Amino acid sequence: MASISASTTHKVVKKTTTAPKPPSKSTGILKSGPSAKTKPSGVASSSAPQRRGSVAPKLKPSELNHPDSLSKFFSLSEAEQKDRVTNEFLPHCFGERATFHEGIAKPHTASTTQSRGAAAADIAVIVKSLGPIVVLKRYGVLNEIEKTLLPMGIGAVFGNGPGRGIHPGGGMRKIASTASLASMDSANAVGNTSTTDLQSLSTMSLAGTSTIASDSKRGKVTPPSAREGALLLIRAFCELGMKSLEAYVVPLLAAALDECGSSSSSVREAAEDAAVSIVSLANPLAVPLLIVPVLFEALRSPEWRVKASALERLCQVASRAPRQTSKLLPKIIPTVTDQIWDTKPQVTKAALAALLAVCQTNDNPDIRPAIPAVVHAISKPADTYKAVEELMATTFVATVDASTLSILCPVLSRGLKEKNALRKRSCCVVIENMSRLVDSPNAVAPFGPLLVPELKKVVENVQFEDIRDVALSALQALTRALGHADIEAAVSAIMREEAERAEAEQKRIEEALEEEKIREEEMRLKEEEERKQFKEAMEAQRLLDKLALEEEEAKKQKEMLKKEQLKKSTKTAGGKCQGCGLKKCKKTCLFYNE
Repeated sequence: MASISASTTHKVVKKTTTAPKPPSKSTGILKSGPSAKTKPSGVASSSAPQRRGSVAPKLKPSELNHPDSLSKFFSLSEAEQKDRVTNEFLPHCFGERATFHEGIAKPHTASTTQSRGAAAADIAVIVKSLGPIVVLKRYGVLNEIEKTLLPMGIGAVFGNGPGRGIHPGGGMRKIASTASLASMDSANAVGNTSTTDLQSLSTMSLAGTSTIASDSKRGKVTPPSAREGALLLIRAFCELGMKSLEAYVVPLLAAALDECGSSSSSVREAAEDAAVSIVSLANPLAVPLLIVPVLFEALRSPEWRVKASALERLCQVASRAPRQTSKLLPKIIPTVTDQIWDTKPQVTKAALAALLAVCQTNDNPDIRPAIPAVVHAISKPADTYKAVEELMATTFVATVDASTLSILCPVLSRGLKEKNALRKRSCCVVIENMSRLVDSPNAVAPFGPLLVPELKKVVENVQFEDIRDVALSALQALTRALGHADIEAAVSAIMREEAERAEAEQKRIEEALEEEKIREEEMRLKEEEERKQFKEAMEAQRLLDKLALEEEEAKKQKEMLKKEQLKKSTKTAGGKCQGCGLKKCKKTCLFYNE
């Protein structure tokens, strides 16, 4: 029972009546009534911005959207059609105003994304009727697109000039030369630019390592509206679905990916839509030679948005061409795995999604249930043993090819490096079962240096005899899969290949350094020549200034002498007398002289 003392205090709560608030006046936007907090969760706010989905809406023409307007256009002569395409539709698409097309008295409205997209759709309607060769080549539309998106040529895209990219010394230029590109026939398209130009563009591109930098710092000289219009034009061509346009549009994938790093949000959105449309239109046979190499070069870009977009396009390629993607897994998996450790979480997330998508293109039914665990182990090395446990429960029946090995070998190699001996034994069992079903030595040859040295360490260093016996059995099975008679021959062959690879890499580095020294020497000689010419020009200018000064002084001396003579003479410059003002003095003049 509570006790009451002298220190007990009591609080008295006063009831206050508040006057009801007057209803707020209704405006055009804010309405009186219950607040947004009392609104049911199922009701969406009408003022909330609605984001469009992953698939962009189809572009619609504005002028050639009726059969009458189409018949009127096609009734023109070829010269008039070309003039209207190049002087009316293209300027509208690039955000410019057509010369006197709308009249002088009509006010000029600002160009918008919708108007540029409508102009691009108009040109696409003309392409569908007249054909891509007439409009893109004969009318010069493709040349204008290349000038807008590739002013320095395709060899300078992503800033991968000489010595950068997955093709050292070439970059995008080597990709462009792997196939006959129908669109790359202009003067600057195939990379016919000098090394200095490529270096300058690479420097400008690498100067801005994020999209905070403006496009001008990234080497973009064309206005954003023009680049957005060109990308909308590419997307409009792809929406036609004409296979005859593939040869003109697919080589522009590099330009579309490069624009994903633009500082303008409208350009980034148009570039992403254009890249999606290009990959959707591309033939699956173009994946190994054109699509995937361009995506690899995009992953070398310093812009994180370009990397994220390239990884998303890789997911799209995996869904559209699974067979071609599966054959490229030995090249794709190491490249995408490097992006998992990127500092940007957006790139990491896109890399994980891309890695899972490309691994699921593998057609081996034995490892299909374990692919998610293997991909998770690649991204999180601490869970490697969970993936090995999944593989331990797998019964290998189907033939193991290079794509299957490219998925399993990185995880197994990492498992062999763990300290736990039982986990090493599990990896050895999986390697032995896998090696017995390898279809050819060429398939497992790239992964021999990854597994053979680690298996040899397990055989020599583990203290438990049964684990050593399992590792030895796995090493013998792998040796037979590699096509060697014994383990020593396999190890010596791998060491020889590694030495040759290291020697080739050393040679390449030395050649690159030699080329760099040659370029530096050329630049030094060029700077010395420019400095010499500048010094000679300054010396010549100094002499000219000296001569001009001497002429000025002589002129001043001559004028002063002339003034002195005029002071001493009785006649003025006009011949009149300074006393009487007459040419012939009177007898009364002070200066009269007979």
